[in-house]
Amino acid sequence: MFIATEDTPPSFKGYTLIMPAVSVGNVGQLAADLIISTLNMPRVGHFHTDCLIPMVGNNPYATSSEDAAELSTNAEVYALNDIKLAVLQIRAPIIQTRVRSFRKLIVAWIKTSGFSRTVVLSSSHAYQRDDRQLLGTSLRYLLTPALQKEAEESVKELDWRELERVSAFPGIAESEQRLYIPGGGITKGLYTDCCSENIAMAVLLTFCSEGDNVPDAFALVSYLNDWHRLVEKQTGGSAQWRVPPSWSLLFGSGIPPAIF
Repeated sequence: MFIATEDTPPSFKGYTLIMPAVSVGNVGQLAADLIISTLNMPRVGHFHTDCLIPMVGNNPYATSSEDAAELSTNAEVYALNDIKLAVLQIRAPIIQTRVRSFRKLIVAWIKTSGFSRTVVLSSSHAYQRDDRQLLGTSLRYLLTPALQKEAEESVKELDWRELERVSAFPGIAESEQRLYIPGGGITKGLYTDCCSENIAMAVLLTFCSEGDNVPDAFALVSYLNDWHRLVEKQTGGSAQWRVPPSWSLLFGSGIPPAIF
C-alpha cells in the first residue's frame, strides 16, 4: 500500500515511473540512487508492505546535517512535478514466499496511479549469457506490446539491442525460444505481468557479475538517459551524475588501524 508523505496524495497521472529490480549486483538500485541524488528529488511517499524485508536507516541523500537524521525505509517514492517523473527506490530483498504478491502490488499501483510508462532497471548474470549475448554491448532492453509502437522508433534511432530469447534446451537449435533473465529477480515476472495487463513498460538491463558494480550503475543510468534525457549531457558527450553521500560506505567503513 502506498502512503503519501503529505495529507494530500500526489497525482502521478501521465508520469514516467522508474524502478529497480533487486537483481545481481544491485545495479538497478544504484542507478536509481544516481537519478534521485542528481535530480534532488523530494520524497513523496513510501510503501507499507509485508513483501519486503523490514529495514530502516538514515537519509541516503542528505545534503546537510539537518536532513541527515531523517529516516528512510525499504521502499520509498520520489517525484519531480516539473518533468513528470517518479522513482520507486527499493532497498530490501523481497521475501521469497511473497514475490508474486509484491508483483501484484506493483502492477495494481501502476494501473491505479495512471503512469504513462514504467521503466524497470535491472541486471542479469554475465556468466550465463549465450553466444549471441556475448557480442557487442552488455546492455539490453525489452518492451511490452503496449509500449512497442510508441517507443520502437526511438529505440531504433538509439541502435539498442533487444534481449535475445534463448533455447529452452541449449544445443538444440529447433527448441522453443524463451525469455531468460538469471539473477534478474522479479524482472521477468513483472514484465510478463505487464504484458498481460496491457501496461506500457520497458526493461533496461545489463549483464554483470557481483563485485564493485558502480561502473555498471553508471552505464545503465547513462543508457536510460540516452532515451529519456533526464540530465543534460556535457561538452564531452556524457552526463554529470551526482553520487549520493551514502555511497561513501558502500563497502563498509575503512579498516581499523588498531588491527595492525
